[in-house]
Amino acid sequence: MDLDVYVTAHRAEWERLDHLLGRGGKLTGAEADELVALYQRAATHLSIVQSSAPDPMLTARLTQLVARARATVTGTRRSSWRDATRFLTAGFPAAVYRSHHWWIPTAVLSTLLAVLIGWWIGTHPEVQASIGAPAELREMTRPGGQYETYYSSHPAASFAAQVWTNNAQAAAMCLVLGAFLGIPVLWILFLNMLNLGVGIGLMSSAGRLDVFLGLVLPHGLLELTAVFVAAGTGLRLGWTVIEPGPTTRRAALAERGRAAVGMAIGLALILFVSGLIEGFVTPSGLPTWARVTIGIAAELAFLAYVYVLGGRASRAGDRGDLEEPDRSATLPTAA
Repeated sequence: MDLDVYVTAHRAEWERLDHLLGRGGKLTGAEADELVALYQRAATHLSIVQSSAPDPMLTARLTQLVARARATVTGTRRSSWRDATRFLTAGFPAAVYRSHHWWIPTAVLSTLLAVLIGWWIGTHPEVQASIGAPAELREMTRPGGQYETYYSSHPAASFAAQVWTNNAQAAAMCLVLGAFLGIPVLWILFLNMLNLGVGIGLMSSAGRLDVFLGLVLPHGLLELTAVFVAAGTGLRLGWTVIEPGPTTRRAALAERGRAAVGMAIGLALILFVSGLIEGFVTPSGLPTWARVTIGIAAELAFLAYVYVLGGRASRAGDRGDLEEPDRSATLPTAA
């Protein structure tokens, strides 16, 4: 493409758009329609210049012009309670629902890994010996030992806050570090499953697996589901770097990255609930069946939230992304 000829052919349109933008809100109806049409054409021109004859000065000029026009055409919005309500009832559950093909296999494989590690440790005394001295292991697994007193070692409120902070950070790291081909996510997930597997193995070797599960399940079902969702979403983001799909890699990463940031906020809320259960229900004097029932109820409520509200929002076209006016303009790609 001859850039000089292209600029000469379209300079008048750009100058006219710049003139209309300079008039602010003092436009007639016909001029407003003209501004919208010129904005759309300028966006196409910018895409063509970027793909066919990238010139830094011209690209910068057109980028600024298109950005100004977009701000004028779409206007500005302020966040409101409507945005928060939409996020909680549609955006977040839709994002979790749309990524279930990633986090459900992640959950199944991770759980199997934890069980396998637990079986290996529980059936091999030499592996247990490598974890700690016999006296240390007895102190951890005995009635009233470290595994049981861990959940009541601090005041419930501060313990819940600490647990929530740690889990929210782990979930956020899975989401953010997913862009690095998902490799850090696999490591974070492995450490979590290793920790769970060690508990399963040591307590089962002491004949107290039922006690361990009674302590873990009330909060662990919801907590681990949130971790699996974060890990699965992070892995999906990493795969997007390799295979972006029908859109450009930049556009695909932008869309899924924005959804991942939203999911970090939503999962922090879910982990806050699991933290409350871990701080107040797990160490409580309630019978084991009551504590486990509370955990199962919380897990079922979350799954219903995702598959009912999220499924409905997803079928309605919600991708868990920002609303259209808040997204960056997607320019057409020149052939």
